[in-house]
Amino acid sequence: MGDCPECGKPLHVKHSKSGPFVGCSGYPSCTFVKPLHDTQTTLLKTIDGTHCPECASALAIKKGRYGMFIGCTGFPDCHYIAPLKPQEETAVTCPKCQTGKLVSRTNKYGKQFFACDHYPHCRYVLNFPPVESPCPACGWSVLIKKKGALHCPQPECDYKQSE
Repeated sequence: MGDCPECGKPLHVKHSKSGPFVGCSGYPSCTFVKPLHDTQTTLLKTIDGTHCPECASALAIKKGRYGMFIGCTGFPDCHYIAPLKPQEETAVTCPKCQTGKLVSRTNKYGKQFFACDHYPHCRYVLNFPPVESPCPACGWSVLIKKKGALHCPQPECDYKQSE
């Protein structure tokens, strides 16, 4: 492992609820720690003929801890990033804020969900595809497609209609 850069004592692999890490054997007098696995962003390929809309540097395909994305090569001076594939906008209006549209997104594990495009001002999220049709039972402006049927996403409403 090597020696601690702060006190010179040997480094050891330690474990916590967040996972393994490298820590100094001189703890608690020395509190040096570093992650066991490097989670830095790596540049995979520069995209020819593209320019950052914020600083005019070239754009590149990069890989980070949450997957691949398009980012500016001028990092850390410029923090422009864009998703590798564009978000699919549904025609469904957000029932919470009434101004945004629900867009298809994916989480870090690759699972699809639908969220308001006015995030972080509106944090409305659905885990199933939305349908712009009001619920006959409670009047909520959106239903969801779930297991071949239309359901109301409101927890207190148990409306269900087969397709």
